[in-house]
Amino acid sequence: MAIQTVGVIGAGQMGNGIAHVMALAGYDVILNDISQEALDAAVARIEKNMGRQVGGGKISEDDMTSALARIRATRTLSDVGQADLVIESATERESIKQAIFEDLLPHVKPETILTSNTSSISITRLASRTDRPEKFMGFHFMNPVPVMQLVELIRGIATDEPTFTACKEVVDRLGKTAVSSEDFPAFIVNRILIPMINEAVYTLYEGVGSVQSIDQSLKLGANHPMGPLELADFIGLDTCLAIMNVLHDGLADTKYRPCPLLTKYVEAGWLGRKAQRGFYDYRGETPVPTR
Repeated sequence: MAIQTVGVIGAGQMGNGIAHVMALAGYDVILNDISQEALDAAVARIEKNMGRQVGGGKISEDDMTSALARIRATRTLSDVGQADLVIESATERESIKQAIFEDLLPHVKPETILTSNTSSISITRLASRTDRPEKFMGFHFMNPVPVMQLVELIRGIATDEPTFTACKEVVDRLGKTAVSSEDFPAFIVNRILIPMINEAVYTLYEGVGSVQSIDQSLKLGANHPMGPLELADFIGLDTCLAIMNVLHDGLADTKYRPCPLLTKYVEAGWLGRKAQRGFYDYRGETPVPTR
């Protein structure tokens, strides 16, 4: 099936990035969210980020104008039913994702491919709650979507080959690189990355190093572009904790137990950059460690 229209459910950090790259690649985009405020903010963010690309000579003014015209924002979920490919990018909670697909199913075409941008939840389990597990798969973008080159494609146990091929062709058209992952908790990137972040939090929790020394050590000692605690703040501490819980529950291995300090920060609402406080305090001119 030729994919021409892409529905993106969720206009947050990931959703607006997905809409951005899809529209630039020539797809018609239906961007959905329950919040009008979130939709307005997403469209403004897309326009701002495309403006930066124009300023950097990566795209032309015409590219930007054409892409923005391809994005239609709507609060009505049934509008997404017109899409050939749906990418769900809502909150990383399985119950929310299942409810979205349940509400969407009566409105989609028989040939529509359903996907989730989940960073850790079982694709097989999500697919089993729909009427088309063979046309369901994981479509996991990295953050920030317009910058990061990788997309993880995750087959559920029932995903058929035409569905995988169609999604792979979309990734190719975006100019990104697809890697195929099996459907195990957190897939490839987060299976490796998030436990590293969790171990950095344990290193802080146990007093082995300060926030600053831990981040500086990994940046200068392992050549990482961001320190693990800085990266955790960027990702969102609630997302890091959710993925650690998926790993711990799904693999039943104590090495994946979330650090109590990570849990405490999330309970405090110190979720990182989006909350202005996490392992760093972002309310001043420069970020300051909070421990």
